Amino acid sequence: QVRITESGGGLVQTGDSLTLSCGISGAAFGNFAMAWFRQIPGKDREFVAAISRSGGRTRYDDSLKDRFTISRDNTKNTLSLQMNSLKPEDTGVYHCAAYRSPSTQATWQGAGYYPHWGQGTQVTVSS
Repeated sequence: QVRITESGGGLVQTGDSLTLSCGISGAAFGNFAMAWFRQIPGKDREFVAAISRSGGRTRYDDSLKDRFTISRDNTKNTLSLQMNSLKPEDTGVYHCAAYRSPSTQATWQGAGYYPHWGQGTQVTVSS
């Protein structure tokens, strides 16, 4: 059974940086394309960033690509999301998602591609 666990959320101030981490248990991490989504209060779940199985390709929401960086270390079975210059509107629950992808290079933006989700980690940015 694939289990996803996120960590790294917390309370920060406007302009601060934060790094979220995600890991998979019960399956080989390198077989999964990964992504971060977030649930902002009052809004639908939204795509943040995605990364291919190999880590060689990434995709971002256009509004976040200048501040957020997704990366993975397949040797450590870890997915990361580096978030810089955080704003109060970044407040929300950040979820890690995994898709057992047939391709080592493809990325997927739609939430429907991802059958495996973590519980999420809360990020709160104070003004």
